[in-house]
Order: sequence, then structure tokens, then C-alpha cells
Amino acid sequence: MPELLSGIRHLPEYLDRARQEGLVSIIRTIVAEAPLYVPVMPGTGKPMSVRMTNCGSLGWVTDKERGYRYQPMHPATGRPWPAIPSELLDIWNDVSGYDKPPEACLVNFYSDEARMGLHQDKDENDLKAPVVSISLGNACLFRLGGVNRNDKTMSFKLSSGDLVILGGEGRLCFHGVDRIYPATSTLLKNGGRINLTLRRVNP
Repeated sequence: MPELLSGIRHLPEYLDRARQEGLVSIIRTIVAEAPLYVPVMPGTGKPMSVRMTNCGSLGWVTDKERGYRYQPMHPATGRPWPAIPSELLDIWNDVSGYDKPPEACLVNFYSDEARMGLHQDKDENDLKAPVVSISLGNACLFRLGGVNRNDKTMSFKLSSGDLVILGGEGRLCFHGVDRIYPATSTLLKNGGRINLTLRRVNP
């Protein structure tokens, strides 16, 4: 495993199978209330390859006209996002080292063809709080760079149940998903990968 910048942690197999199955069941309930939708890039309107939704008092969204932002309601239904379930709050409390709860949990669903380009999580007003990322389902190749787009990158595999915490010096590191490895997990019966990212938005 390559050495990570200070404040970045990879916790392999943090969640056992039973906790993973419990989270998938919870996510299904969230998606029933706040359906997955296809986000688009600001300016170009080009659709992303992931589908997404959120839970929490705020949700991260993007569209052609207004770009990246947090808002309290689902862009398609106009309804408030479902609350962050206690199981996810427990994970945040266990690993974040931060004294305030997350306000947003972004739910990204990756089909086996989906990917995510290198980006920073920088739309939050509170950059002291870490971002806690949870992987469920098929493994992916995760790419991690530095705080500048041209910094050297490294890649490693994330498997179902793994956590990644971006905090400290590494809070604004560029990161992305280069590929999904099909049929590497039996957690999701139709394949794919779910990524949950817990975020504190306001100080």
C-alpha cells in the first residue's frame, strides 16, 4: 500500500458483511423516498456516468444552470432529503474525529461501466471536517492525488466494506474512480457499486 498524505486513511474491511447488508437495506429505503437521478455537469449539461441521491439536512447536487451546490431538497421531487440514519452517524462518530455531525450523505451508484474523474470535495464551508467515504458492492480502482490537479497520483483497490477518510492535509486531495471491477462482490444482486460520502457542510 502506498503512503498516504497526512490525514488520509484507508480502513480495509472496516464493515463486516452483516453491517454491509444492513446499510444496503437502509439505502434502498432512502432511494425509495429520494430516487436516484442522473446529475449533469455545470455549463455543458453533460450527464455524469453515476446516478446519485442524498440523505441529510442538505444534499449535494449539480445541474447545467446553477452548478455544484448543497440544497435541502431533491431536485426532481422537490421534497426534503431523508434523514441520515443512525447506522451512518455511528460510523462518522467512530472514525471522523470531528465533534459535529455530518449534514449530508451523498449516495453514488456506479454501474460496472461508470467512473468518476479526478475532483476535489470543496463545496463545503467547513473544510476542517473530514469526508468519510464508504464502499459497498463491487470493488473499484480508486485514484488519489495531491491538493493540486497536476500532482502525482497513486491508485489502489477499494473493496466492499472499506472506508476512506479524507481529512487534515489530505482534505482537499484530488481523487476519483478509474474503473469498477465487475463480479467482485455478491452484496448487490444486480452488481455495481454504492459509494456513500458523509460530509459536514457548515462550520
